[in-house]
Amino acid sequence: MLVSVAASAALVVAAVVAGLSLTHGSRGASTASSDVPRQATPATSPPTSALASANPSSSHPGKKSGSHGAKPEVLRSVNCGPDPHLCGFPDATNTGVPAGVTLRSVPGEVSRGPGWTSNAQGDVEVSGNGAVFEGYSVHGYVDVTGSNATIKDNAISNSGNDINGDGVNLTGNPSNVTIEGNTISSPYGSHGENGVFAGIKDITGEAMGTRVLGNNIADASTGVQLYIGVIENNYIHDEALASADSHLNGTTSNGSTVPLAIQHNTVFNPNGQTDAVSLFEDFGVEANVVINNNLLAGGGYVVYGGQNPGGPQAHNIQITNNRFSTIYYPQSGYYGYITAFNPHAPGNVWSGNVWDSNNKPLGG
Repeated sequence: MLVSVAASAALVVAAVVAGLSLTHGSRGASTASSDVPRQATPATSPPTSALASANPSSSHPGKKSGSHGAKPEVLRSVNCGPDPHLCGFPDATNTGVPAGVTLRSVPGEVSRGPGWTSNAQGDVEVSGNGAVFEGYSVHGYVDVTGSNATIKDNAISNSGNDINGDGVNLTGNPSNVTIEGNTISSPYGSHGENGVFAGIKDITGEAMGTRVLGNNIADASTGVQLYIGVIENNYIHDEALASADSHLNGTTSNGSTVPLAIQHNTVFNPNGQTDAVSLFEDFGVEANVVINNNLLAGGGYVVYGGQNPGGPQAHNIQITNNRFSTIYYPQSGYYGYITAFNPHAPGNVWSGNVWDSNNKPLGG
């Protein structure tokens, strides 16, 4: 369900670096700033918390067999970064393929089904209207061309370039696609230059009604590239280079005025370049976006707020109730927590955002 954007305004003190140059590729490619360092030397995983003893004895608390997205018990409300599920946020315990699901390999055990088929290399095309692709292990990409399709509870392993290196693609503007409960990663992990190019990507940026829900996405140069729809309850982490010139984004949009909601995700980018959440204006104005109730950390800046230097006025961008963790950098991102955001533009809101470590408000 899309989240409507209220036209209200609020003041924010945001750390913006003047003259920051944004360099982007084609609409189907990952996008990011070229003026931030490619790599830093942060920890590759969150540090152990002194409160880790609060972790329930179950190895997967809150994650029920045969289901995903079950809300774990909220055991604390501060310092969520080291153990997001203890604060009710997504992490490995409550996203991705649910515990107890038995996966069938493609094409080894099955090569086609109602509305979908695979090739000899293991890539899958889901073309049928209303097709359901569920419960498979895929070593390749899943290309979705059929509207009303559901891609659910699959383990997708891939790496490579923008042609064949994605996890799930939306091609030809299919509408009302749901991508839910999948585990997407590279067979090489987050090391070297062998990452997934994009975990989930809308190729043209015009697919309507897309829902990206409860996925566990790792080892990708871009976790989710979506312009329209809902990104909710996902765990996006350990961004990795797909090539030497990769930019590293958690979620990214490159210009749209159709509503986009990015809400209740955990997005951790341990690298010192680009972002956890970014709105850019490569292909048009950014407007009508909600970034709400996320747990965020890392990148050059944690959030790019949609206002490209010299670009059209971004508006109705609401950045609210997010937690900015310092598990990688003292300012949450390598340079800071926010850039490219104009607090005075019509409808833009910065409100309720806090430091994860102590719940102190971010801003002034």
